[in-house]
Amino acid sequence: MTDRLSTRFAACVAEHRAALVTFVTAGDPDLTTSAAILRALVANGADIVELGMPFTDPMADGAAIQLGNIRSLTSGTRLRDLLAMVADFRREDDATPIILMGYFNPILAYGPARFAAHARAAGLDGTIVVDLPPEEATELVPDLTAHGLHLIRLATPTTDAARLPRVLDGASGFLYYVAVAGVTGANAATATDVAEAVARLKRSTDLPIAVGFGVRTPEQAAAIAVTADAVVVGSAIVDTIGAAAAERANDIPARVGALVAGLATAVRAARKQEIAA
Repeated sequence: MTDRLSTRFAACVAEHRAALVTFVTAGDPDLTTSAAILRALVANGADIVELGMPFTDPMADGAAIQLGNIRSLTSGTRLRDLLAMVADFRREDDATPIILMGYFNPILAYGPARFAAHARAAGLDGTIVVDLPPEEATELVPDLTAHGLHLIRLATPTTDAARLPRVLDGASGFLYYVAVAGVTGANAATATDVAEAVARLKRSTDLPIAVGFGVRTPEQAAAIAVTADAVVVGSAIVDTIGAAAAERANDIPARVGALVAGLATAVRAARKQEIAA
């Protein structure tokens, strides 16, 4: 089976740059617009897409993504709709990695074995399950493994040397480093803090390190892209969707595309600028 994540990270390494990972909640503000947003992300430079599973209690997320979940659920989005949207996208793009990010409750309700089978059939590449710690991962890992899906784990500033091996056990695809304590979009880490954390994590794993939480601007993304293997931007994109939806705008994908294009340009130039400096 083709491993889209490994292929994409290898391509970014060959281009001497970090990858840009973008997050949106599936079905926000509705399924038709969300499908167009997915295509706009990729067309404007997203290397990897994280699709959020709409859920009523996204405990690790700040106000922007909580509101995105509410908009999606209000429009009627369910997990089966997300999978259908990915399957439709795969008819025209079989290269861009898509990761499902969210919480375990919708997967448990759907059935872990059924979820893994349907996720693979739809063309998903893996999952980030925020509230499924390593100690409870046996609820899902065997099913993911059976269908060739990655389990991407989270590390945080409080993941110490004693805890890190447990986090890394069974992790694949990449390691997501949560750069700040707290919820998504609330604060921003300094480039120095991120560089030190990435160096520490790389001493323990060969997995690519993606850094997210608190990355909103092209400048912040570029600073992280100097040392990290990938930069994750979510809340700023979801805020853009929310503001446009509140206006009842009909150009939401274009607005998202413009934001992502600026982020992609900054990420791609970051290491060249560092060398020039």
